[in-house]
Amino acid sequence: MESFYKSFKREILPGKQFHTKSQAILTIMDCLETYYNYERIHSSLNYLMPHEFETMNEFA
Repeated sequence: MESFYKSFKREILPGKQFHTKSQAILTIMDCLETYYNYERIHSSLNYLMPHEFETMNEFA
């Protein structure tokens, strides 16, 4: 989990300022859903993006 927080802070949050808690939550959720869970490569998936890994396993 510490590795996730380190990556998240380094890749997603630099330079971002939030005026409200709800703004922070919406931004973070958007980043997680559109970037981290879909586009970012994962070492546990043999350095593939999640959608590439799922597509590859559908046809295997």
